[in-house]
Amino acid sequence: MMRGAASTGLLAVTVMMLVVLNQLESATANASLSSPSNKIYCNIYRGSWVYDKSYPLYDSKSCPFIERQFSCKLNGRPDSDYLNYRWQPTGCNIPRFNGLDFLERIMRGKRMMFVGDSLSLNQWQSLTCLLHNAAPNANFTMTRTPSGLSIFSFPAYNATIMFSRNAFLVDIVGAPPKRVIKLDSISSGSLWKTADVLVFNSWHWWLHTDRKQPWDAVEYGNITVRDMDRLVAYETAIRTWAKWIDQNIDPSKTKVFFQGVSPDHTHSSEWSKQGGKGSCIGEAKPVMGSIYLAGPHRAEMVVEKVIKTMKNPARLMDVTLMSQLRKDGHPSVYGFGGHKNPDCSHWCLAGVPDSWNQLLYSELFHS
Repeated sequence: MMRGAASTGLLAVTVMMLVVLNQLESATANASLSSPSNKIYCNIYRGSWVYDKSYPLYDSKSCPFIERQFSCKLNGRPDSDYLNYRWQPTGCNIPRFNGLDFLERIMRGKRMMFVGDSLSLNQWQSLTCLLHNAAPNANFTMTRTPSGLSIFSFPAYNATIMFSRNAFLVDIVGAPPKRVIKLDSISSGSLWKTADVLVFNSWHWWLHTDRKQPWDAVEYGNITVRDMDRLVAYETAIRTWAKWIDQNIDPSKTKVFFQGVSPDHTHSSEWSKQGGKGSCIGEAKPVMGSIYLAGPHRAEMVVEKVIKTMKNPARLMDVTLMSQLRKDGHPSVYGFGGHKNPDCSHWCLAGVPDSWNQLLYSELFHS
């Protein structure tokens, strides 16, 4: 009897040790907590890409609702190494994306909303594919409203992941030739208040000119001009957004993120000392290491500066550097435009936005 009791006790101790070891392993893998008070800390947005045959996290062919513009494999891209890279922070590890855990522990009964341009669509599409891959037999609904709101839901988890197309965050009013972008006005915020997690993005459309420019005049306060320095206009709009968030969002109820500026790769001189007029076309491997020749992105620096002024700072998902290193990750000639209009702005799926969502998962894991 004593021997049996001893064996039982030994088994109990062994089980407890395994539990503790698992907890320690989880803590190590998630050593990216953003609180400076933690003894273990690293910046999960600084690191490098490593080749990993266990990636990608899903096959684009298994995502029945994937946007054709992001499905490079379906569009005939012949190489595949771009699918096999994993983001590795310097000094710590991050958890592999776990879709079931994301749905059960983070999203059950919650509403998440991506707000921004087509790069937000890219990230939203990535997340919906990741979650569908984790629960392929779970019922889901996908709807789009005339106002530009896309809604993806898992009824079993009462979880909703939305995308609201809003390229500038501030208002554009009127019709051509009298469209005015109002840098100090936000009227769409009532929709934002319905979400438990908000992920904002804005930049690429600020650079459009001529026929692609979606406004005819710029207004700020009592001043109206035909045009102005785009980076100045962008910073003014982001300050308006930051002020709106501080005045309207309760940080104890709603988590707010700003997806850092996603770079394009239209000029090879930005990553290659050989210079040249090349673009992302034909690029099959990332920039290895942690340094991008062109340095920090000017719009990302604006976002970082503005967020620091907020009363309740949004969490900056500083994905710019990690994305700068991925000159190989764009649709290139395997997107909508083909060889006539190569796409060096958006990202293939599976691909880089999956790692953005892995980092978002890590952020939410610790919040």
